[in-house]
Amino acid sequence: TPEDSEYCFQLHKAAMGACVAAIWGWDEQAQRDFHDRVFNPGQWQIVTVDGADAGMLHVEHRPTEIYLARIEIHPAHQGRGIGSRLIRDLLDQARRQGQDLTLDVLVVNHRAQSLYRRLGLHEVARHGENNIKIRMSTRPPQSDPAHRS
Repeated sequence: TPEDSEYCFQLHKAAMGACVAAIWGWDEQAQRDFHDRVFNPGQWQIVTVDGADAGMLHVEHRPTEIYLARIEIHPAHQGRGIGSRLIRDLLDQARRQGQDLTLDVLVVNHRAQSLYRRLGLHEVARHGENNIKIRMSTRPPQSDPAHRS
């Protein structure tokens, strides 16, 4: 709901602040302005565990893929399998629908990259300014025809 905006901003700061700071530096006002532009209570879901807010999820159902636009679990709830369970549910849904699950992860977010690889996603591209984002997907990476055996 619109009332969840501040929670989502504080969650982003707690869960992603170090990654954002490593790339761009953390500018509180710039981050608030960005949040105000992208916050979408109609699409963002609050993740609760035992009645407590634990994170957020934003999933886009596209014509050929399920795109995990954002998943953030509060550090106090990380390491409990919450993110893995949410992603496994999306993987199951994608398989049932004959689609790929795709997401972008910041190049500095090694912990998330490891999780996504363990769950079967592969790097398919790098993009963004200075290639700061890694596109990962259940779609197998394209093989390079020049390196076929």
